[in-house]
Amino acid sequence: MPLTRSVGELLHRRHRASRGAQPESGPDGYGLDSVRAGQFTAGTLAPQDEARLADEVAELLPHSWDIPTKSREALTTIIDHLGGQRELMAWLDRYPGRPRLIARLYVLMGHLDRYSDDATVVGALRSAREQDPFPAGLRGYLLPQTTDETLGTLASRMEKLLAEQREEDASALALSTTAWLKGVADDANGPGAAVLEMGSVMGHLHQDIEESAEHR
Repeated sequence: MPLTRSVGELLHRRHRASRGAQPESGPDGYGLDSVRAGQFTAGTLAPQDEARLADEVAELLPHSWDIPTKSREALTTIIDHLGGQRELMAWLDRYPGRPRLIARLYVLMGHLDRYSDDATVVGALRSAREQDPFPAGLRGYLLPQTTDETLGTLASRMEKLLAEQREEDASALALSTTAWLKGVADDANGPGAAVLEMGSVMGHLHQDIEESAEHR
């Protein structure tokens, strides 16, 4: 599972398309229990309470654009305590349900951002869309033109769905995206290393997200 690979910037996701798809309102009612977070970083939190904290963190992540200062500080402390954003994803993945699903979706978003910067990947997407402009499950999400913002836009859509608590829809979009990208890699003529890698990563992520969505 590619969970230990780079997931990009979590609190300031860098894909350019995201700026047009932020939630329209702040996360009223969302926040981290500061006492629970403090006990976690001190190593004194009970296992059942750690599971509750993981669920709180997972619920908060899609709102990282606009969360209360105390919750942002607590989240940053948790990330630092764990050792970084990759370690945060691995920690969330230990807990079935929403934490595991959110972690795997954010790993996918990070990869989509990363592959957006690869010209060979963008070229493969453009060629594939000449044959099939709107693959299954992606109509209404993909813009007509294929650019270096195409994958970032899909990541942005997923994050917005999560912010709206539409986890089932976000999972469906993620599965459609991974299936499409694996197919692009499988069908490409003379794919380069990045396209081949993308196909392998998307295949693994498809299985991971499907499994976590079924057991949430």
